Formats: sequence, structure tokens, C-alpha cells
Amino acid sequence: MNTQPSKITLIWFAFLSMLGFLATDMYLPAFATMQTEFNTSQSLIGLSLSIFLLGMALGQLIYGPLSDRIGRIKVLMGGMMLFSVASLLCAFAPSIEVMLIARFAQALGACSATVIWQAVVVDRYEGKVSERVFATIMPLVALSPALAPLAGAMLEGQFGWRSIFIVLVAFGIILSVMTLKESESAKMDKKQEKVLTQLQRDYRQILSSKKFVGNMLIFAACSAAFFAYLTGSPFVMSAMGYSGADIGLSYAPQTAAFIIGGYGCRALLSKFDGQRVLPWLLKLFIGSVTVMLLIAFNTEPTTIWPILAPFCLLAVANGAIYPIVISKALEDFKNCSATAAGLLNFLQTAVCFAASGLVSAFSAYSLHTVTVAMFVTGFIALAGFALVVRSRRQTPQQAAMAEQAANEAH
Repeated sequence: MNTQPSKITLIWFAFLSMLGFLATDMYLPAFATMQTEFNTSQSLIGLSLSIFLLGMALGQLIYGPLSDRIGRIKVLMGGMMLFSVASLLCAFAPSIEVMLIARFAQALGACSATVIWQAVVVDRYEGKVSERVFATIMPLVALSPALAPLAGAMLEGQFGWRSIFIVLVAFGIILSVMTLKESESAKMDKKQEKVLTQLQRDYRQILSSKKFVGNMLIFAACSAAFFAYLTGSPFVMSAMGYSGADIGLSYAPQTAAFIIGGYGCRALLSKFDGQRVLPWLLKLFIGSVTVMLLIAFNTEPTTIWPILAPFCLLAVANGAIYPIVISKALEDFKNCSATAAGLLNFLQTAVCFAASGLVSAFSAYSLHTVTVAMFVTGFIALAGFALVVRSRRQTPQQAAMAEQAANEAH
């Protein structure tokens, strides 16, 4: 078990964690140009984003069990090759139909990175080291949605929208080269079972863990609140009279807040255990969504700042919460860490899309819809924390029995 990752490995983790966001957001500024060139509808261009997110969600259920079975490096190399080829197909797509197929394949390649970098961290590092690695990488993830559209806009302006996907091809190749230099972290000496038998056993072990489910609910709730705001804020700000450029700039403060939270968490974890820090962070999260709800229903804000200010506090809380709950959710599943990571990300994504979909469906109610959805996520987070507390009360004998059962299963 390694004690600290090298700088090269940290860069590898960071690039892997950013890949999905770069592929999601870099081409957003080119929507209008692509619509004109493909001579298609706005809804079909928008579908290229939806179908990518669908592929990202579904693929994570595949890559986790697959990499637990045949190894992280082989599966990640396959994912990066698929991502690069699909990105090349996107770059030279002659029609929107080809683009949609290529985007789905691109997502299936990209999500291998999302699952496997988390699994490798769990394979290689334990306890506070694992938490500190996540706390180092997660704030960089927050930069991706903020910087990717800016980079995409520059590329589109200078070289055309197809250059965006050429850059993504190059990024996939760079990640492939870096992956080849990394050692395998999965334990490949365990007895190979039938795939369905292994999946059934792994999923039963994972989903029966109060610790996993509790931390997953916290992760999903905090993420869902973020997505609810991101989905509804353009409608809210447009109603207030803000321009598209203003809406884009409004994401800068929350990105900075998330980074502050992430690196603040990293500093706190050097002095305190994550279990001691988490309750205070959840209080900040719940307090923020409560303040936003009260403002929405008791005042009629004419600018975004009364809402954006508490949302930035929520972003600080999320930036600090994510490293703790991801590390805690996965740390007991070293025998099937990628399967657990894939399931964690799939369930988190499902809850986020549910929140985003509800906000979109009731967007006519604007700010009220957004803040109610965010307030409800606070109760989900509390339910998750209750399960986390119950898991800590598990007796040492019960913990030993659970560990023995997991070892016998593999």
C-alpha cells in the first residue's frame, strides 16, 4: 500500500477526473454554429449533450465490474482508445445523426476515466491519505466546467468547432500514454467466478453497507442541489434581465468557492478526522439551502446576488464534503473498488438528473422551484448522515464478520 502518490500520478488522476467534464462542456459555445452547419434543429443539437450524459451514466456500471475482473490498466486503455476514436468521428461527422452516435461512444469511453481513477485511489491509499488525494483532485474537477467552455469558444473562434474534438483526441492520446506508465493496482490473484455470480455478490455486499449507502446519499444530495441550481439559474437570471454573458460569468464565484472548500478540506484533514469535520460541513450545506428558500419565498430579489451569496457557501460545503464522503463510501471495498465506484457515480448521477429534470419541468415557477428542490436535498443528506452514524455504531465483531464474509466471497 503506497503512502503518498507522486506528482505525475496526481496529474494523471487530475486529467482522468477532468476528462468527462471537458468532453461535456468544451463544445457548448459551438451549438449555434453546429446547428447551422448540420442544418438541423436546436433540440437535436441539445440531444448531443443528453445522449452523452446517458452514456456516462450507463458506462460506469460496466467499467467498474470489468476492471475489477481484468484490471484497471487494460480497461482504461480500452476506454481511452474508444474515447479518442469517437472524438475523431465527432470531429469529422458529416451529419447530426453520425454526431449523436459518436457522442454516445465518446461518453462510453470517457466514463472509464471517472470510475477507474477513483478505484485506483482506493486500491493504493488508505485513510487520511486517500481523503487527501480526493481533496487535492476534486477542486480541479470544479475548474473543468468553468474553463472548458472558454477554451472551446477560443478554439471555435480561431479554428472552427471541429478543432474542439481534435483537441479532445489529443487529450485522449496523452492519457493513454500516461496510463501505460502506471502500474496495475487491482488484485488479480483472486479466483475468477462467473460474471453474474461475481456481480450479484459484489452488489449485495456494497448495497448492504450502511456506510456506503449513507455516504452515497450525502454525495448525491449535495450534487443534486448543485445541479438544481445550475439547471434553474439561467431561467432565473434571464427573468431578472441578465444577458447570456452575465449568466456565464455568474458561475465564476461558485467555482472559486468550490475550490476554496476542497483545499480547505485538505488542510482540515491534516489536523482532524473526516468524521469530525463532516457534521459541520453538513450544517453549512443545510443552512445555505434554508437561507435560499427563505429569501425566495419572503422577498422578491431583483438581482442574483441575494441567492448567489448563500449558494457560494453551499459550494464551499460541497467542495469539502465530496472528498470525505467519496473516500468513506469506497474504503471498505478494496476487493471490488471499481464496481463500488461505478455504482456510487451511477446512483449520484441518477439523483442529479432527477433533480435537474424536476427543475426543468417546473421552470415556469423559476426561483421557487429551484430553492424548493435544493431544500429537499437537505433532507436526503440528513438521511444519509443518519445511516453513516448508524454504521459507526457497528460493533468490532460485526465489522470483522463483514470483512471475513467479503474475503470469503473473493
